[in-house]
Amino acid sequence: MASGINSSSNPGAQDPYATLGVEPDASFDEVQKAREKRLGEAGEDPLAKAKIEDSYDALLMVSLKERQLGKVSNAAVSASKREDRNIDLVDRKDNSFLSSLKGLNYSNTESSDQIFRLNLSLPEGQGLTIRIALGLLALILTLASPKESTQVILSLSTLGLFISQVRRGRRPLASLGWSVVLLSIGLILGGLLVNGMPDSSVLKTTISREHFEALPAVVLIWLGSLLLA
Repeated sequence: MASGINSSSNPGAQDPYATLGVEPDASFDEVQKAREKRLGEAGEDPLAKAKIEDSYDALLMVSLKERQLGKVSNAAVSASKREDRNIDLVDRKDNSFLSSLKGLNYSNTESSDQIFRLNLSLPEGQGLTIRIALGLLALILTLASPKESTQVILSLSTLGLFISQVRRGRRPLASLGWSVVLLSIGLILGGLLVNGMPDSSVLKTTISREHFEALPAVVLIWLGSLLLA
C-alpha cells in the first residue's frame, strides 16, 4: 500500500502510518493486523481507539484512491473487495438490529396497555425487612402523630410505594397508577369506616376521625409495597 498522505501539509495531523505502526508500502492485511493489535493495546481508552480507527480509515481511503488510479496490485484489489464485503455485512447487521429495535419498541407499546397487570410477590432479604419496618413506622406515626400530619404521612407513604415498585422493575407510569389506586381505595374505605362509627366511640379514644380515615390507606399502601412487583 503506497503512501498517499502528506502529513507535512498539516503539521498538526496525526500520521496514520505511525499511529498503526506500519510502513507506507504495507499490504492491506498488514494494516488490518496492525489495527487489531493497536485496538487491543488501547484497552478501554476511547480517545486512543478513535485515533486508531481514524488512521485505519485514512489508509483505506488512500488504498481506494490508488485503486481508482490503477496503482495497486491484484492482491490489494482483492483485499479492498473483502473490506467492502465486510462493510456490507456490517450494514446488514445494523439494519437487522434496527429492525429488532423497532419490534422491541412495538412490543413495549403493547405491554404498556397492560399497565395495571397484577404481579404479586414478596421481596427477599433486606428489601423485605426494610419494607416491613417502614410500614410499621407509618402505622405508628398515623396513630400517634397529630391529626394535621396525616396528609403528610399519606403523601410520603404513597411516594414510598411508587419508589418500591420502580425498584422492583415496574414501569414508572404503572407504579404511579397503582400508588394512586391504592391510596384512593384506602381513603374511600377510611371514609366509610368513619361514617359508620358513632361519634361517641370516636370521642372516647385519643384517635381522631382523621386518624381512622387515613389508617386503611396506610395499610393498603404498606401491603402494596410488600406484594406488588
